[in-house]
Amino acid sequence: MANNTNNVTTASLLSIYQFFKVDGPLFIALVLLSLSGLGLLYSASGGDLGLVQRQAMRLAIGFTGLLVMAQIPVDKLRSWSVMLYVLGLILLLLVLLVGDSAKGAQRWLDIAVIRFQPSEIMKIWVMMMMAYYFAARPIPATLKDVITGSALLLMPAVLILKQPDLGTTILVVSSGLFIIFLAGLRARVILSLIALSIAAAPIIWFKLHDYQRTRILTLINPESDPLNAGYHIIQSKIAIGSGGFYGKGWLNGTQSHLDFIPERSTDFIFSAFTEEFGFLGAAVLILTYFFIVVRGLVIAAHAQSNYAKLLGGGISLSFFSYVFVNIGMVTGLLPVVGVPLPLISYGGTSMVTLLIMFGILMSINSHKKLLGN
Repeated sequence: MANNTNNVTTASLLSIYQFFKVDGPLFIALVLLSLSGLGLLYSASGGDLGLVQRQAMRLAIGFTGLLVMAQIPVDKLRSWSVMLYVLGLILLLLVLLVGDSAKGAQRWLDIAVIRFQPSEIMKIWVMMMMAYYFAARPIPATLKDVITGSALLLMPAVLILKQPDLGTTILVVSSGLFIIFLAGLRARVILSLIALSIAAAPIIWFKLHDYQRTRILTLINPESDPLNAGYHIIQSKIAIGSGGFYGKGWLNGTQSHLDFIPERSTDFIFSAFTEEFGFLGAAVLILTYFFIVVRGLVIAAHAQSNYAKLLGGGISLSFFSYVFVNIGMVTGLLPVVGVPLPLISYGGTSMVTLLIMFGILMSINSHKKLLGN
């Protein structure tokens, strides 16, 4: 009787997944991660129910976007790639011309009914454009194709960097580079790109804003300015270390509740998480992220067109870069660049964008059919 009940339950779940065109394991992992984020946000914010409710509303919008995107065939997304890329460039230009400013950055567009960051949406549209470009060319990519693809990537990256938004710039560039990597690179192309990167490093350094250079220098020696530039990293490390193996327990974090951790609900929420749940909790969280990345790569590997393979792989590896940059930032391994922890940190456009990306991944998985490359 128990086996029959289990079989009926499994069949029901499969039919639900098929109806909504979602990948069951991946969808469940995303839901569990999001619910965990709500619980942590309640603790990190000092019991601010309003903050949690706003986050829940954004999650609802994001998961709705995921389900909508899962219904759109991949070939339809491919046909929109160039148009959306050009639209994104126009929006980024509008941000520089008439965008709203906050905390010294001009990153938002206000169109009466909604206020949003075009740079967040551009994370998706850049990957779609890069996948569109390289899918139509021989694999492995030639040096000429790599240079052209890099130009397509640099145009939005420069516009985002001017806002200034170094964190989003890094994520957009990394997502494009992942697709270039997945398109296949010959050894001489890789060596040429390394040489160009080394040559461009001094130029990029002097183009950075003073506060951006300070963040990089602080990474090397945060104790040189413990009450100012190095404060974030030092307090974050203290919180992480104080959690020990098992953590202090939910709602029992002292560093976060006493306001020692800056931005504890957004960029530095991993510090609050580790203080409350310790090394064990951090390991479970990282393994969950790892599962999501691997599942995404498996979906991409089984896609039946070059466009879908490149786009799915780019989305999965981009998600990895979000996690890597945030955790590296709060543990002092990378400079502080303002990148949220995916589905855990409090956020708006970035969270919705991320879930829409997973909706595209669901579409790649559910619309498997023979398509032209």
